[in-house]
Amino acid sequence: MSDPDTESVDVAVEVFRMLSDGTRVRLLWRMVEGEVSVHDLALAVGKPQAATSQHLAKLRLARLVTTRREGTTIYYQLANDHARQLVTDALHHAEHLGNGVPAHHQRPDGVS
Repeated sequence: MSDPDTESVDVAVEVFRMLSDGTRVRLLWRMVEGEVSVHDLALAVGKPQAATSQHLAKLRLARLVTTRREGTTIYYQLANDHARQLVTDALHHAEHLGNGVPAHHQRPDGVS
């Protein structure tokens, strides 16, 4: 396996920087299953829409999310399957560091 080039490393560092904020991780997690409006994302993370939009703008600049406009509503979605896998793996890894059975290993009825 060859070493990554400098630009790839710089982009990876920026991606990890974006993941160093809990609000942004929560926003990305809400998009794992598909696109979500800014309004619904703001409600999901309990932040004002303006603050949520600022976080989303950073995620867009880091190329982790893309947008689609429908009338006056803007929808966000993860940029690709790599972004989806990154968020999923990071949160599943964190669950494995805790005690008990990780949530993603439990049955839908809560029984492990």
